[in-house]
Amino acid sequence: MLGQSALASLGLALIVLGFIVTFIAVLVMFIKSVSLRGKPRGGGLIMIGPIPIIFGTDKETMKILIVLAIVLMVFAVVLMLLPSLIS
Repeated sequence: MLGQSALASLGLALIVLGFIVTFIAVLVMFIKSVSLRGKPRGGGLIMIGPIPIIFGTDKETMKILIVLAIVLMVFAVVLMLLPSLIS
């Protein structure tokens, strides 16, 4: 089993990794939109607990984000119910 300090370090590392991945994704989207001279497409998904907030620029992006939101909501509910199922 992991101790509390190891779990705290793991959590902090995951948060930092999330910021790095987000920064790289924004950078790649910017470079791609400049090089293609086309209309940029994008969207976002903000999860507040199991509740999603979804925004996007086109229908295809929104469909992908809705599927991702459903998967993340199911995952969040399973994680919330897991402690009661184990004990």
